[in-house]
Amino acid sequence: MRLTEKRMLADRYELTAPLARGGMGQVMVGRDVRLDREIAVKFLRLPDGEQDPDMVRRFVRESRITAGLRHPGVPAVFDGGSEDGHHYLVMQRVHGIGLHDLVSEQGRLSVGWSACVAAQVCSVLSAAHGASLVHRDLKPANMMLEREGTVKVLDFGLAVALDRADMSQITRTGHTPGTPAYMAPEQLLAGSSTPLSDLYALGCTLHEMLTGQRVFTASTSFALASKQVNEAPTGVRRLRPDVPADLAEVVSALLEKRPEDRPAGADEVYGRLIGFATGLEHIPGELNQPHLPSPHRMYGAAVARVFGPAGTGADTSADSRAGDGAPAAPDTPADQAPESTVDAVPLSRVEVERTRDEAAELGSSARYQQAAQTLREAVSSATASFGPTDPDTVRLRMDWANVLFEGGNFRGAAPVYGELVEDLEGMEGEENQSLVFRCRLQNATCHALSGRTGAALSILSDLLDDEVDVYGHDDHRPLELRRQIGLLELAAGRRKDAEHTLRDLREDLVRLHGPGHPTVAQLNDQLNGSLTQ
Repeated sequence: MRLTEKRMLADRYELTAPLARGGMGQVMVGRDVRLDREIAVKFLRLPDGEQDPDMVRRFVRESRITAGLRHPGVPAVFDGGSEDGHHYLVMQRVHGIGLHDLVSEQGRLSVGWSACVAAQVCSVLSAAHGASLVHRDLKPANMMLEREGTVKVLDFGLAVALDRADMSQITRTGHTPGTPAYMAPEQLLAGSSTPLSDLYALGCTLHEMLTGQRVFTASTSFALASKQVNEAPTGVRRLRPDVPADLAEVVSALLEKRPEDRPAGADEVYGRLIGFATGLEHIPGELNQPHLPSPHRMYGAAVARVFGPAGTGADTSADSRAGDGAPAAPDTPADQAPESTVDAVPLSRVEVERTRDEAAELGSSARYQQAAQTLREAVSSATASFGPTDPDTVRLRMDWANVLFEGGNFRGAAPVYGELVEDLEGMEGEENQSLVFRCRLQNATCHALSGRTGAALSILSDLLDDEVDVYGHDDHRPLELRRQIGLLELAAGRRKDAEHTLRDLREDLVRLHGPGHPTVAQLNDQLNGSLTQ
């Protein structure tokens, strides 16, 4: 199937014309002939046109997570599937002007409109990050201003995530999708995308709205990436003195090189922006006339009065933030550990295996929430029947943690891994020791993927000490863990620590395996490249 021709898809969707093309996908516009409504169909673009089962699996997973992200600032997902080897999502068609085009036309936006657009994006990020979904490619071209003044954030789910099988997958370099002009230093240095990376991209976008200029420009992608990593941005008040000092401070905070120096989360940024979203002038040709009735603004004005005339719906107090850079995930039954086993239904050994098979089938179909709920209930019953450290219960608990993790619910998975470690540590047996180490690594990975790099590094440092005690300094497991620690330090902006960690590792690998070892070559590239630029 050529993705440029007019044709029918799935005997229901009439594709009429191409709309956009990106690194990971292509978008066509059309009509759902069954419901007679406009649609946009996004296709996964496979490298060289060849099937990649892992990429398809990740696309399906991300599509399901995106479909569950219910927010007025995100286009609704209607359907998905595959035909003739082409995997697709059917989504709401959005009308309006791309933010990049709006800035180009206007030269720059007013302070009020810049703050209003950024605050709306923050509300989208708050919902997305709470669902463990990171955009990875946030930029003006992925934001659409509709004629009612509302903002849609596009392309969630098309920047297909790296495989999350273990920590090494989130610290591979050169594999993170994104646009260098809006990519955070940790994305460029270590391929690590977290909620705090999205906030950096928002800072780049807010700077551009206010000044009409990108934070950094360069003639090549490499030179641009080098500036993102190494150079301090020009303050917005130097380029536009009328920008309020407090708003300029928000931009500077978002553009901090070290993730841990940025604001704690999108909720906090929203609270700092919303007060500047005032005096919004009419934008001729782009917004509906002010005198026309606007059901969207009527609805928004009514919602704004919930909890008081000035209610914003956002709690920006310190207690409302989950710390280390990510808002708390919504409390859903599948996310919570079983609080009590008093009312748990007894479970037989045969039923344990049947439940595990059922959950595995659900997981293989990317029905992660249903699989997690099934396993959560089984864990509660198995704990009541056999105890928390019984082998059958432990296997159920591990399955539960893994399906939460695979489904992208890192904040839900982390405590399940952590409780397994607490219950199993100290028990004898090589197999048990290996399981504890694996849970500790997965727990650290959950923290890292949620943007809580400090917590992740603390867990990994303790794990390295214990792995060296058990396996020895030259075993491949602690050697690989040292590489992961070094790359995570790099992602956290701790470049001196990362250089020390990776140089020591390279020396040990050369001593053990010689200078031709593949990992030595990778370390050489990093030590001679991004770390020393």
